[in-house]
Amino acid sequence: MNFFSLDNQTALITGGGTGLGKAMAACMVEAGARVVITGRRQEVLAAAVDELGPQVSYYVHDVTDSWGTATLVKQLEADECLPSILVHNAGVHLKKTFSETTDQEFTRLFQTHVLGACDLTRALLPTLQQSSSASVLFITSMASIFGIPSVSAYAIAKSGLTGLVRSLATELSPEGIRVNAIAPGWIETEMSAGALKGDPARRDRILNRTPMRALGRPEDIGWAAVYLSSPAARFITGHQLAVDGGINIGF
Repeated sequence: MNFFSLDNQTALITGGGTGLGKAMAACMVEAGARVVITGRRQEVLAAAVDELGPQVSYYVHDVTDSWGTATLVKQLEADECLPSILVHNAGVHLKKTFSETTDQEFTRLFQTHVLGACDLTRALLPTLQQSSSASVLFITSMASIFGIPSVSAYAIAKSGLTGLVRSLATELSPEGIRVNAIAPGWIETEMSAGALKGDPARRDRILNRTPMRALGRPEDIGWAAVYLSSPAARFITGHQLAVDGGINIGF
């Protein structure tokens, strides 16, 4: 038996058309899973599916649309695509000082990262409870571990997910549903490029504090997601795995 295999598993990845979501989809396909990706932009999702291959399908879905969540689950059921692996990856970033951030911006990030993930998890809970090896995975952030300036709204949202992982793990693990998180360090994606744009001093600080002296690659997160979703991690729940090149312990 290959304990890192995802054969006969179906994974649903929100925000799966680009960046870390797309990388996780690619790695899970390599591990044998059938993968469903969701996102708001049909053209982006279609292009990703063309690249990722026949084991991947997509549905257009906005995680902040609670009415649309019920429709999505019905579509998944009708197409026999209900997942045993759920990856909450969809998110937005905001680089603003605390004093400049509006209530609407705080609310938008919280709705996207936290409420959207809660809504979809609740909707899929009956399906996950029927699986013998269900896994729920949240993508958090180093912003939930230590202080980073000018990202207060993002840090609040990601820190909320960190608390949710611990609470859900204690509640759902007795039912056979493992709940974990990945906290990516600085990974080479469009989102991180936007966060570092026009701020070379910040990029230098990041690299100097990272013991491996490099940014990570999207597939580094992808293979971590495969591991946490696989039988190899059958006794791991309530854990947040930092995939960060050592920045968490760098000086």
